[in-house]
Amino acid sequence: MKLKIICSAVMTLFFIFISNAYADGLPTHSDLQKVLKEVVEEQNGGFGLNMWATLVDRDGVVKAVVFSGENRGDQWPGSRVISAQKANTANAFSLFGLSLSTANLYSAVQPGGSLYGLQHSNPVDTEVAYGGSSDKIGTTNDPMVDKKIGGVNVFGGSLALYNINGKLLGAIGVSGDSSCADHNIAWKIRHKLNLDYIPGGVSPNKDDNIVYDFVDGNSESGWGHPVCAPKAKEIAKNFTTTHPIKSKK
Repeated sequence: MKLKIICSAVMTLFFIFISNAYADGLPTHSDLQKVLKEVVEEQNGGFGLNMWATLVDRDGVVKAVVFSGENRGDQWPGSRVISAQKANTANAFSLFGLSLSTANLYSAVQPGGSLYGLQHSNPVDTEVAYGGSSDKIGTTNDPMVDKKIGGVNVFGGSLALYNINGKLLGAIGVSGDSSCADHNIAWKIRHKLNLDYIPGGVSPNKDDNIVYDFVDGNSESGWGHPVCAPKAKEIAKNFTTTHPIKSKK
């Protein structure tokens, strides 16, 4: 009898632990890395390089940092922190009624833009970004995990994450290729993770897709991003059919 009670108590504690571990609704380190590796193998309109991806929760706390290569040196080392900075940005400037990708912010922060100066706010915490053991970088124990990274990044590569109920959970940031390819990779990852139930955005399709509307050096909408390569532009344009956003319950 005592054994049954003990086993029951242990199982109860186990399920409580599991429930708390995934209470934020964000993917695990292994799930994120698996999807990142899959997407990097696809055509994304960039150089086809290995990538970093970072998840932050709604409070801007880093929850996972992964890379697609065999080791941490297989992708640009500087892109680890940039991916986290991007994730912080999309989370920090998205709401339950409006999702803004980092790509959407490019034009608005240029001199004369409606958000000029935003890129200089909320600096990265360098102790978080560069502290800890290098051997743990990109692992489940990456030194940034469970810390607030901060930072603002204003080119393509990050998207806010919304679950099936439309709840804003945080954001994903990716870096390691051209900024346009980074955006495409982030979009595909979010779609595969089923966290693209976004409420609306500033693109012509009312989502947070990258906007390509530069004419004579100016964005007609005020939310545009420069074209990195024609292929990247084509891929993003086709997302409405290849990787459409989902409707919440």
